[in-house]
Amino acid sequence: MPRGGNRGVKFGVVRFPGTCDEVDAYLAASRVGDAEILWHADADLKGVDAVIVPGGFSYGDHLRVGAVARFAPVMAEVETFAADGGLVLGICNGFQVLCEAGLLPGALLPNTSLKFTCRQVDLEVVNASTSWTNVTAVGDVLSIPAKHTTGRYYAPDATLDELEANGQVVLKYAPGHNFNGSVRDIAGVSNAAGNVVGLMPHPEHAVDPLTGSADGLKLFASAAAVPA
Repeated sequence: MPRGGNRGVKFGVVRFPGTCDEVDAYLAASRVGDAEILWHADADLKGVDAVIVPGGFSYGDHLRVGAVARFAPVMAEVETFAADGGLVLGICNGFQVLCEAGLLPGALLPNTSLKFTCRQVDLEVVNASTSWTNVTAVGDVLSIPAKHTTGRYYAPDATLDELEANGQVVLKYAPGHNFNGSVRDIAGVSNAAGNVVGLMPHPEHAVDPLTGSADGLKLFASAAAVPA
């Protein structure tokens, strides 16, 4: 049975020690389905249909962003879940964690300014066929806030060429909006299968027009629209 629009999909939102955006991710997911919080020490995913690794730090990020969280017990389950085709979205710190875990290609480096920046950015949809962008169209512009110090996407040129050829570049910063210096304006990428996506801006903070934009809700609605 299709899951979209009938609250049939169940999202699990991971909470690590120090995470601060899991509640907004939980509330965003709850607008299109059911949701529950998964603790970092959980040894199972409680039967969820999609996993969100949210933004907002993990374990203090004292070593390197995402480097410790990647070894949390729940991440072993997320890796197995992703390998079996399960839907996984990494947002900001969650994107960093997924790259550290090898679920997504590339790495996130400090912004070229070396400063924390918080601003609304425009993102262009490059691939509208992933599990997290399928209700959008190529060329759509999404207005979503970004806030980070370490969000400059990087990968070697050969890897970037491969990602672009395979359609794994999902979102790019619109002209004039690449504030962190990401290579080729990349804001979000997917794995080869398209079931795992990561991005630095925060779609969970853009789900209601009253707060400036509801464009971020499209990512959660996309996952809810994927047939079970």
